[in-house]
Amino acid sequence: MDRLEQILERAERLLERAEPLLPPGRSEPDWQASTAFRWRRRLGAGFLEPVAQPHAIPLAALRNVEQQKERLDRNTRQFLQGLPANNALLWGSRGTGKSSLIKALLHEHAAAGLRLVEVDKAELVDLPDLAGLLRGRPERFIVFCDDLSFEADDPSYKALKAMLDGSVSTAPANVLIYATSNRRHLLPEYLAENEEARNIDGEIQHGEAVEEKISLSERFGLWVSFHPFGQDAYLDIVQGWLTRFGVADDMDAVREHALRFALERGSRSGRVAWQFARDWAGRHGLP
Repeated sequence: MDRLEQILERAERLLERAEPLLPPGRSEPDWQASTAFRWRRRLGAGFLEPVAQPHAIPLAALRNVEQQKERLDRNTRQFLQGLPANNALLWGSRGTGKSSLIKALLHEHAAAGLRLVEVDKAELVDLPDLAGLLRGRPERFIVFCDDLSFEADDPSYKALKAMLDGSVSTAPANVLIYATSNRRHLLPEYLAENEEARNIDGEIQHGEAVEEKISLSERFGLWVSFHPFGQDAYLDIVQGWLTRFGVADDMDAVREHALRFALERGSRSGRVAWQFARDWAGRHGLP
């Protein structure tokens, strides 16, 4: 009997060590656990993981992107009301608020049933499985793909194309894809590809390689472009963040430090403005 108990005890310890390595069961996600989720993979199985503390960015905190906010917010409100709405591609300069705008829309409309599912580029091949999981739910889901770029033979590139507009089955009515990228066409563009262009009756016809690149971005019905900020816009963003951090310093005293901070980083982006405001507020909060 003692020998049997030892075997059972060892087997139980072995199972405890192996259990974390096993894929999670196919149980229904806890939809009430959060307003934001991440698509994860473990040992070949995909599952939705609730985000414990979604990044809460007030829409009003984003400055100098008013046109971009208005266009994407309108599209999102159409979606929430069951009206026709488009998948959206937010492209442009780094640090100008593309990802922050999508997170701010979740913060703005979560009470109306909006939910966010973040999917890494490597997991885009699971989009059909994710769509099947979300289809029929009463919530409205934005599938968020951040900082996308592909090579032409990338399998996730083909999965995204199919999800957007190229599959036999239609995408769920309660799902939209919002993607961000520094590249307008999501794929690298090479000088040699321009040599394939032809002049036909005075009209430029792109070569097949360029047409393939354009075909993906064209599947997004809404393009929202983001451009570098000028000096005044950068300082305005700095002032906005300082106010939110509770710093009442006059901008004349801050201006030189903020510009030097941006010069050191070679960028006057919204991200740099936020980083400077955090640094300034933190340093002046010390005793």
